[in-house]
Amino acid sequence: MNDLSVEIFRATVFHTPRNPFHEPHALVDFEDGALAVQDGRIAQCGGYSEAQAAYPEATVRDLRGRFILPGFVDTHVHFPQGRILGGLGFTLLDWLERLALPEEARLADADYAVTIANEFVSALAAHGTTTALVFGSHFAPAVAALFEAAAGRGLRVVSGLVMSDRNLRPELYQSPEAALRDSCELLKRFHGKQRLSYAVMPRFALSASEAMLESCQALLSAHPEARFTTHINENADEVEAVRKLFPWAADYLAVYERYGLVGPRSVLAHNVHADDEELQRLSVYRASIAHCPSSNAALGSGIFPMARHVASDVPFALGTDVGGGTGFGMMKEALAAYLIQRIASAPLILVPATMLYLATRAGAEALGMEEETGDFTARKSADFVIIDPPAGGVLEARLKCTETPDQVLAALFTLGGPESISEVRVGGDVVFQRKKR
Repeated sequence: MNDLSVEIFRATVFHTPRNPFHEPHALVDFEDGALAVQDGRIAQCGGYSEAQAAYPEATVRDLRGRFILPGFVDTHVHFPQGRILGGLGFTLLDWLERLALPEEARLADADYAVTIANEFVSALAAHGTTTALVFGSHFAPAVAALFEAAAGRGLRVVSGLVMSDRNLRPELYQSPEAALRDSCELLKRFHGKQRLSYAVMPRFALSASEAMLESCQALLSAHPEARFTTHINENADEVEAVRKLFPWAADYLAVYERYGLVGPRSVLAHNVHADDEELQRLSVYRASIAHCPSSNAALGSGIFPMARHVASDVPFALGTDVGGGTGFGMMKEALAAYLIQRIASAPLILVPATMLYLATRAGAEALGMEEETGDFTARKSADFVIIDPPAGGVLEARLKCTETPDQVLAALFTLGGPESISEVRVGGDVVFQRKKR
């Protein structure tokens, strides 16, 4: 290996290459650590002295006093909803009708969609999100704008056309035939290009006729390389409405099962109100859940039964659910997960290792990307976030008093916001760099 092509980033390094819910000592940390990067991939992660010995001629970037984490993976975020953040005081269905759907209808204007797409990908990058499963738009040109903006920024984005034909606003409807046609065209145009992937995404069972779900099935069957995502069991009123709309279905999950939409390629958002039978079937399917604690709290949807998901061996990761959630920050989302689980009726106490895992590798696993990103195992993509606590701030003061790696990581998740993120890289490429004041 040519040392001159290697760049070493010297800082305190954290990652979770194993699942801390099931394996002890999953957190790997190096106080005087090094991330060695070559050709956009991880050459080595370990102590600085070992990296220096392995690559004596490498360029060294001295970041001591700063922290390197894997790039965050957001498994559920809505591209058209950035401008409606902060809509408090609503329940899900009211919020959709009064805030989300009117804004989503505006993306019929192609120029407006381009503006929103650029704002959206800039916000992801600025918050350290390097990979995201993004709920797209009901309009194909807007979805194309999102993909183009993500490619231009260099982010790893999975998205697609939102497929719906009832129970929303009429201007958001498509026929099943048109949705299938537009989805196929978008998939052919963007899937596998640069860092982009396609996902089939009916909005939720409430807004998809059986014919539309059949179109989703046809699309997923014809394109086994695509992912699948939708919503499930988010709100009690929504669950009841789905029960009335699909009287033949034993539960919410059964609607998607009937059309072959549940499997290892599936990420289902929320699952707050799942029963034990649904959890058992999800475990068999190896489908993943996008857990969105801020959104569940802000919309009053309920508390995610995390302990039951762990006991049932149903994989889950974090999603910000912008704009039902409260922002793009995955560190804040991990903190919200911790806080809400502390007051759950069956609490599961998160520790820093599980918080980091849920914000990074768990998301990569949910998206089938665990061989490419999510931690710092050698040969994976060099996707990482550099955290530089602002001088004179509360985080900097707290870090002066920490004594263990767990305390350091807990402080980062508790007090670290976007102002602490100084640089973000995907495949070694800079996708965000905070301007110095």
